[in-house]
Amino acid sequence: MKVKEAMHKGTTCVEPSTPVMDIAKHMRDDDVGAIPVRTDGRLVGIVTDRDIACRAVTYSGNISKLTAQDIMTKDVTCCSAEDDLVIALKVMEAKKIRRLPVTDAHKTMIGMLSLGDISHRLSNDLSGEVLRAVSAHHG
Repeated sequence: MKVKEAMHKGTTCVEPSTPVMDIAKHMRDDDVGAIPVRTDGRLVGIVTDRDIACRAVTYSGNISKLTAQDIMTKDVTCCSAEDDLVIALKVMEAKKIRRLPVTDAHKTMIGMLSLGDISHRLSNDLSGEVLRAVSAHHG
């Protein structure tokens, strides 16, 4: 099975200058846990609910002045829609990530692959194995 058969197609992205408060509202309103960050249509980072909880909330300054660029995760691991789903799963397991942006050859976002997407497409045994591996504590 290919990534494109399991991924959530399309996604809303923000610019690096987007206020963190706006990103958090978007996450709440759309019930999502990650918002990709792009510049000139190319993926440059991702803001996760964990980034907001661990970086923005613990910031000692004025949180209302923080932007996506201030807290985003850079060097985002991505996959292609044509990648084999099992390979994408192995990447998620190895890097302990819950969401994998799907990009085209130009690093343009075309979708997102999440643990939820996987759980709906794969057997309970395989999706459970991935969930356990990704959720395992480091170290």
